[in-house]
Amino acid sequence: MQHRQLGKTGPSVSALGLGCMGMSGMYGPAERPESIATIHAALEAGITLLDTGDFYGMGHNEMLIGEALQGRNRDQALISVKFGALRDPAGNWLGYDARPKAIKSFLAYTLQRLRVDHIDIYRPARLDPDVPIEDTIEAIADMVKAGYVRHIGLSEVGAETIHRAASVHPICDLQIEYSLISRGIEDSILPVCRELGIGITAYGVLSRGLISGHWSKDKAGPGDFRAHSPRFQEGNVERNLGLVEALKGVADRKGVSVAQIAIAWVAAQGEDIVPLVGARRRDRLAEALGVLNVRLTEEDLAAIERAVPKGAAAGDRYAAPQMSMLDSERS
Repeated sequence: MQHRQLGKTGPSVSALGLGCMGMSGMYGPAERPESIATIHAALEAGITLLDTGDFYGMGHNEMLIGEALQGRNRDQALISVKFGALRDPAGNWLGYDARPKAIKSFLAYTLQRLRVDHIDIYRPARLDPDVPIEDTIEAIADMVKAGYVRHIGLSEVGAETIHRAASVHPICDLQIEYSLISRGIEDSILPVCRELGIGITAYGVLSRGLISGHWSKDKAGPGDFRAHSPRFQEGNVERNLGLVEALKGVADRKGVSVAQIAIAWVAAQGEDIVPLVGARRRDRLAEALGVLNVRLTEEDLAAIERAVPKGAAAGDRYAAPQMSMLDSERS
């Protein structure tokens, strides 16, 4: 397994991380035994970075990871947790809470569900508009001093917020969507992270399966949030799948899958970027691990750019209410 340094102050992690959200119902039903087997397979392949959120499945995802880690060396996994998203019993999104006392309460429950004594990277899922980011980071820094957290990260925030957060405590990484069809970070966010020595953990590298080569129109079923995602809607999905078809031509010539070339493109954008792959089955994990043997030449990168030009995707990456909550979209 190859490794990358997560920012100038963060840990060394595997060159691919495992995003576990899809194992807790966000993309429709998932099989618990297969999810646990996939986590085990990832760890055995040398993946060290496991990413979750305390609101994925209302704690289900943390408990799943906690179960998967039982009987294993705790230090085999670097656990990254997002907090702060509020949901009601019906699963509706209510906003974000990053008040200092709330943070400490969220963390206490997370430690219990994961059955661990510390979290490796702890981060607010989004910017709470009612709480200065300095107050949020100071509260997490208190937990670092107390030994409950090792490193502080950020998620989906813009350049100004990154600067303000980093003035309070070292930030190891920014978790943010980055893929061939989601390249907004390139304009101001990525340069600021590089200026400050902050790594990038890139989620959505396959745009929730849209550019994986496995998606077909009308595939989203009940309980799958992609059924309401703009890029999957009629009129947009056809155009986006046209981009995938063009990308497939490049992948075929390279002798790799569409998913592999899409993930490899993200990894090739810098040694400071760690792609998170959202595999929830062992076969999808095995496909993603094949990326470690893919080397993209300048000619490959140019061909990929021609197939999927920047800004070519149809539709926003989230529905309008969620887009309005993204500080990263205001940079």
